[in-house]
Parts: sequence; C-alpha cells; structure tokens
Amino acid sequence: MTDTTPTPHAVHPLDDALQLQAQPQAPGRYTGRSTPAYWNMVGPFGGVTAATLVAAVLRHPEALGEPLSLTVNYAAAIGEGEFTVQAVPVRTNRSTQHWTVSVLQAPAGGGEPLVTTTATLVTAVRRETWSAADTPLPAVPGPQQCERIGAMFPVQWLQRYEMRPVSGTLPGQWDGSEADSLSQLWLRDAPARPLDFPALAAMADVFFPRVWLRRARQVPAGTVSITVYFHAGAELLARTGAGYVLGQARAQEFRNGFFDQTAQLWSEAGALLATSHQIVYYKE
Repeated sequence: MTDTTPTPHAVHPLDDALQLQAQPQAPGRYTGRSTPAYWNMVGPFGGVTAATLVAAVLRHPEALGEPLSLTVNYAAAIGEGEFTVQAVPVRTNRSTQHWTVSVLQAPAGGGEPLVTTTATLVTAVRRETWSAADTPLPAVPGPQQCERIGAMFPVQWLQRYEMRPVSGTLPGQWDGSEADSLSQLWLRDAPARPLDFPALAAMADVFFPRVWLRRARQVPAGTVSITVYFHAGAELLARTGAGYVLGQARAQEFRNGFFDQTAQLWSEAGALLATSHQIVYYKE
C-alpha cells in the first residue's frame, strides 16, 4: 500500500515559494519572491511560476469557483528577489470567470518593473453532470514497483519531486540516436504534500524537453507557452491526497526550432486530474 502521509515540515518548500503578500492599496496585486528551492538553470522552474499565478487568483477576494484552464506565456526569466503578481478578473459570468494575470519585476540594475510572464486563467463553478473518461490510466507498474531516481542535473527544483520513471528516461548516451519521445513516470512532491491546484499546475511542467529524448542531444530548450486543463475539482484532489500521480508526456511535431508536447496526469486510482499542452523552443 502506498504511504500517502505527508512528511512533517514547518513550511513545505512549495508553500514557502507560493507566499504572496497582498498590497492593500491595490486589490489583486501581490508581492512574491523567488526561492532557491525551485531554482532552475537561469530562473525559477516554470511550473512553480504557473503555481504562483494559480495561487494569486485563488486568494483574490472576488474569485469564483475553481481553476478550469490556465495558459502561461514565459516572456523572460524571473530573477532572484521580489516580483509583483497582478490578477485581474476581466469578466464574471454565472458559472465561469475570466482572468488576466501577469508577473512584473524590476531589472537587477534598477529601473521600472518589466513584464516577465503573462497568463490567462478561467475558473468555473462545477456542477454534477454526466461524465466519462476517454483517456484511461495506462497499464503500468505501480509506483512502489518503480525505482526512485535522484536529481539528474544540478538544479534545485528537481529535488522538490520524488520521481519514479516507468519508461522514457533520459538517454544513457548523448549520441544523437533517435528514439520515441514518450515518457511515463510516477511522481509526487518531496516531501509529500496533499495535492491542490497550484501543485497540480506545477506538475504539468515537470517533464524534460522531449527533444532530448527524441534525438539524444542535450540542446538548449525552454517552454514558451503552456496551457493546463484542470479536470479534477477540489473533492477529487482531496481524495488524491499526498499519493502518487502518473505523468505521461510526448511530442507531436519538431519543426524549425519549436516543438509541442502533450501531457496527462492521473491519480493512482485512475482519475484523470489534468492535461496540458505546451510549445517549446529548442536550439541546434
């Protein structure tokens, strides 16, 4: 049986990274800060930026319902230190609410804050209706049957996840040989943490660039834009708890310096929690 008990911690690294201070004179504006725990090559892990945007909307006093879809466009890397998140509800309907969200940060040398990230987010009030699953959990070994791997690169954010690959790990040799871009792995936050919407948004971006698997070449690559669709509501996330999530990702097309990637995230019980699609820049 899978142990889903969260590891005791005063403040979980993700909760620390998601701390936002409201600016009293400017509703919807929050001050956040980048944290070393989720640092990537040149800035924070893109998933934690997506999680921050979700957290900002959820704590807004006018927020309606739960996240339904999120699109994040990474215009520039967020640097070390403080940044500002601006969340604006641009339209509220009876069951959906539409938001624009942006991240701004002053340049390291000083000056006016510049936009680093833009996003749109839709929240919705979910109602009980007929439902069906057309994308079932793949037939794969359970998480306890898959060996946990350590961080494969010296970046901090990889240590924030427990990863147990099923298939499609990184190449053993970077020799240019071509292979399938499909990856499957079990994962959860490290230390274990009950799943919520910000954490789910972050997990949608945990996959290594598909071009690395497809060509066995470690070329520079980075997400330009990612869209996450949340199929799970709060009740399903609560049932998932701190258990493992199966992530699956593959590319569909590599062309002229960009490729796309589709991904799915299921609970151990087989419920599809979220799907995502992103476009990624790569360099020869």
